[in-house]
Amino acid sequence: MTTATPRPAQLPLPHAPHAPHALRASLHPVRPARAADAAALAELSQPFAHSGALRERPADLYVAHAADFLVTQGPGGRLEGCVGLRVHPAGPGECRRPAGVLYNFCVAGHRQGHGVGAALLRAVLTVARAQSLGALFTATTGGGGLFLRYGFTPTTARQAPRSWAESLDPRRDARILAKAL
Repeated sequence: MTTATPRPAQLPLPHAPHAPHALRASLHPVRPARAADAAALAELSQPFAHSGALRERPADLYVAHAADFLVTQGPGGRLEGCVGLRVHPAGPGECRRPAGVLYNFCVAGHRQGHGVGAALLRAVLTVARAQSLGALFTATTGGGGLFLRYGFTPTTARQAPRSWAESLDPRRDARILAKAL
């Protein structure tokens, strides 16, 4: 059985049956978030914000930016993981393609180590390539092992989209990782 993945306005996904493998067939199906998922996104993210692994974000951010997110959902309908992708246009005078920033990447504790994060990362890489982004950036306070396994490498804030890099809190001592696409 093949199902089509819904196509949101801000995260254009290729149409099924030509949808990339990472979005169609997975043990952990990934779909674009909907506005109705905003409360579940906030709930999923809360433990990570409390631990300091994620920035604290207001609940209304998830409502306003639900279209930025890809999610995985468990059999009971509960969200098990999410990742946001924000596109940043190339800055004035720069001759490069737009870049993406991955943010609010989290997987429910009981699902960590089961491939949920890898499924999300493969799907967001597919979406970024479909949008012809030149690179992806993320900041992590952890080891970043998953990102490193998928070809991200340490970089500096100077290489990242300026508006995003300026928004980083230096007290968090986050490591910036990038992947050319």
